Amino acid sequence: MTVKIPTPSAPPSPHEAVKEASMLKQKEMIARNYELLTGTAENGRKVVSTFVPGNLNELVMCFDMLNNLPEINAIQNGMKKLSGGYIEEAEKRGHSEDVCTYVKADLGMMAKGNLAPNGKPLPRPDLLLLSYTGCFTFMKWFELLREQYKCPTVMLHVPYQGDGHATQNMRDYIVKQLKDEVIPALERASGVKFDIDRLREYLRESARAEDDLVRVLESAKRKPSPIDAYFGGVFYIGPIFTAFRGTPDATEYYRLLRAEVDERVRRGLGPVTPEGDMKSQRYRLVVEGPPNWTSFREFWKMFYDEGAVVVASSYTKVGGLYDRGFRHDPDHPLESLADYCLGVYTNHNLPQRVALLEQYMREYEADGLLINSIKSCNSFSAGQLMIMREIEKRTGKPGAFIETDLVDPRYFSAANVKNRLESYFQMIDQKRQTATAA
Repeated sequence: MTVKIPTPSAPPSPHEAVKEASMLKQKEMIARNYELLTGTAENGRKVVSTFVPGNLNELVMCFDMLNNLPEINAIQNGMKKLSGGYIEEAEKRGHSEDVCTYVKADLGMMAKGNLAPNGKPLPRPDLLLLSYTGCFTFMKWFELLREQYKCPTVMLHVPYQGDGHATQNMRDYIVKQLKDEVIPALERASGVKFDIDRLREYLRESARAEDDLVRVLESAKRKPSPIDAYFGGVFYIGPIFTAFRGTPDATEYYRLLRAEVDERVRRGLGPVTPEGDMKSQRYRLVVEGPPNWTSFREFWKMFYDEGAVVVASSYTKVGGLYDRGFRHDPDHPLESLADYCLGVYTNHNLPQRVALLEQYMREYEADGLLINSIKSCNSFSAGQLMIMREIEKRTGKPGAFIETDLVDPRYFSAANVKNRLESYFQMIDQKRQTATAA
């Protein structure tokens, strides 16, 4: 399959980003999903609210329910410059400045009409489904949502990989919860009887999409890299980490995306940025931590203006480490869901995270590790300085530390971030010169 890469006849305006066909496809999918969510009074669909890491989208679809993800709503509002007002509203209502800004953006949005990106009110969930995968904040968040919505809540407790590996007992424990608690709760909320063959078909669809996603992510091993695995990567993971995994739409999206990336490889092109094709690739980076969403384009521009391309990132693994070999398995459906939940990045301990980042540094021939430390995200920020120092020691490549936030615009200092990045790139240049002289 050959995909024509769109080339604008004139440079895009500052407010108009260059978009490939796959991005337009994803935009249409997201818009349609929000129309379904905000149209439940007319379409009669029931709604589950859940989170990205360890989400059970294939299982949710078995009950004809729609999947609403609160942190995705917060991201959408961050990119639309709405989250700052929502966060301030939540703080007026007593929530601390140190609370995760995803939480405050969500609660503030609820207080101010609970409007989806299409401008229509989001529905009250029929079930809160918490798949706990290493982030304690999610538990407190759902307690607050339960107080607001007064709806049934079910929790899938996923054991933390404290010893650095998953065991059969952990897997069995999760499967038992799925059978005894989660599936019955979904049946009660939806009125639909569970059909394991239906789940198998969704999992089969998921695995097809996962194969193509891995092909896309691993294309960054090439020089030049045809993708940016952090700023571009957050778009690539969108469908498979949210309400679309297991659908033909997601399979089609990843087939299209893979074809686009293969074509870029064939033509020797770099990533598509909001301002067109990235020309120069002077620095290859691995990035740890989530991005800043409120100034996303400005943040990205600081990288591609300097010729810095991200070839691998940990954030694009929060919803599954498919590039390490995991695939949803229709032959072992409930066990596969258990393995998925156990294996997401947020459920890995610090030595596992260090080992993964070291592998990325070597496999992708990176020049250094950059950590974006998020002020309000303890799940990511805890231990990051240790991670950086350990990677420097193991690889001999320099690390650097910048600080922003998820969706709070008060904690993005463009001048500070830019200065630190420029200093870091100079450090990489100095390391190269020293290595050449030696």
